[in-house]
Amino acid sequence: MLGLLILALYLVAGVFLADGVFYRRQGLIRLWLGLCAGLIMMMWLPTLFAFFIRFTRSAQLCGLGTAAFFAALAQWVNRNKPREKRFADMPLWLLAALVVPLTLLGGWLEYTHTIREIDGALWVGQSTYGDLCLHLGIATSLRGAAYPPDYSLLPGTLLGYPFLADSMATTLLLFGTDLALAFVSTGTLMLLLVFTGFVILAWTITKSRAATIVATVLMFINGGLGFIYPIDQIGRDASAWNEIFTGFYKTPTNQPDLNLRWVNVICDMMIPQRTLLCGWMATLPALWLLVTALRERRTSTFIALGLWAGTLPMIHTHSFLALGLISAGAMIYTFIHAQEGERWGTLKPFLLYGFIAVALAAPQLLTWSVPQTVHGGSLRFRFNWVNNMGDGRLIDNYVWFWVKNVGLTWLLMLPAALYDDGQGENGTNALRRALGLGALLIYITAELIQFQPNEYDNNKLFYVAYMVMMPAMGLYLAAIFDRLKGLRGRYILAAAFLLCATLSGGLSIAREVISAYRLLGPADVAAARWIDQNTPADTVVLTGDQHNNAVAALSGRDIVCGTGSYLYFHGIDYSRQRNAERLMLESPGENPDLFEEYGIDYAYISSYERAGFAVDEQWFEENCETVFRENDVTVYKVGQWLE
Repeated sequence: MLGLLILALYLVAGVFLADGVFYRRQGLIRLWLGLCAGLIMMMWLPTLFAFFIRFTRSAQLCGLGTAAFFAALAQWVNRNKPREKRFADMPLWLLAALVVPLTLLGGWLEYTHTIREIDGALWVGQSTYGDLCLHLGIATSLRGAAYPPDYSLLPGTLLGYPFLADSMATTLLLFGTDLALAFVSTGTLMLLLVFTGFVILAWTITKSRAATIVATVLMFINGGLGFIYPIDQIGRDASAWNEIFTGFYKTPTNQPDLNLRWVNVICDMMIPQRTLLCGWMATLPALWLLVTALRERRTSTFIALGLWAGTLPMIHTHSFLALGLISAGAMIYTFIHAQEGERWGTLKPFLLYGFIAVALAAPQLLTWSVPQTVHGGSLRFRFNWVNNMGDGRLIDNYVWFWVKNVGLTWLLMLPAALYDDGQGENGTNALRRALGLGALLIYITAELIQFQPNEYDNNKLFYVAYMVMMPAMGLYLAAIFDRLKGLRGRYILAAAFLLCATLSGGLSIAREVISAYRLLGPADVAAARWIDQNTPADTVVLTGDQHNNAVAALSGRDIVCGTGSYLYFHGIDYSRQRNAERLMLESPGENPDLFEEYGIDYAYISSYERAGFAVDEQWFEENCETVFRENDVTVYKVGQWLE
């Protein structure tokens, strides 16, 4: 439990830091910002020390000591400043009613979807079956790693993927926390902070209970009109409805064959995509700071925003880009609507914020993001996201694609941004339109530029634009409902709209809750644990390239070449290693030079290797020492043969 204690101490340091820095803010805001700051320090501070002393326990303790120093400094500098006594200006029942059920749902999914052990096998959910092994492998491989780290899936290749969300789990592992618990505890905490942060952001923008409720529901139970497809099929095939809950990716929000790609954010984004979840945890406070800065125009708030934004690139690069585009839109709107003689004064705090953020972000981008994204040849023009066949032709009509995916809310985005609340300077018009312009910049950028080999990943930009627009949408829909006062059927209309907006998302969540898939069998788990406990950290293991690679995921040991499902979509050329892997498995006796070149210590042979390669098992049996054998899994020690 020492790892959880380290986590708790970082959180305490974050709360004291935020209490000192944001003393003008309400207690709820200080608490939320502090918990987020604690996690950010837990990711970043040990990383800085790891460049000098590797990612070890010593680096973690140095990071924790630095966090405590920052917290003490913030308290001392502002020791005489009175704290805001109010805990919150929003009804706490509203926060509890929205955040508690969402967090319970998210926590249950974290538990069931993160290597839940049943009879020695490890089980996951539908959405984590594909992505989870990448994150497990990063977390386990960072133990004691030199910085900047390499991919354990492709040794010698810089780990350009934003890895800080997984390094947070590594910190817990270094202090003895179980791998599943390290992921579930930090994942559930981040979910809590995202749900809380969105409710706070929506309330800060709207100051409306109805708008906050509607915005939260539309944000997290999101889904378009995909439900019409199974309903249409029920008349011809009664099993169509059941297939939603039993089929693999047959939900109304995620069926590529039907061009349904606007997935539910809980099921297919926050739970399986740990880096995105961490990015949203860090981005929501930045958005709150931006909203506050736009309202108050305090230079200190812009400085805090710049410092906060500068931590984002290696937490989640897409979120950093999205925040930058939203901020640019807000700056443009503010500049255009400023008085003639005040425009330069309006620009200065934005430029200060941008300078700080870019100065902190540049080393991260130049070290990790640019080499992998730009040099990897991922950037290209692509109109209309995944609705483009790749040759310029659209799969669906442009408007129909967005309506069926996002739902009727897509048609209301512009009216919601332009809606006049009738309160003049005291209203939210300028704020909503400034944020709306930023969301529009994201939309245009993501509609025209493909940033990674997988065009689907642009949704990580689209969803931040959607996030920013939902408070305005909630306010607009609440205003429409008020204007329909006196109409007998307005409650029916409202219920019909919300049903239409959430049915696809609700069905997707229900499917995810009951989904269960075996990721690794008992023998795979036992073999990986044997390797983890009995081999040095720098051991290299020859395995296949299956995505659910027990050696890479559970032991963190280097393998020759991991799955293209990860490496290709990270823009990495792995063809040479892939060919070497095949030659060593299929013709080991003819390729001793490859074993020497790649420093192979052990060979791992399971049903996956036998299915993917014509493995020469007889050679391994005759020339290598068998160090582990259980059911269909055998581990051979090959180092002695090389000697």
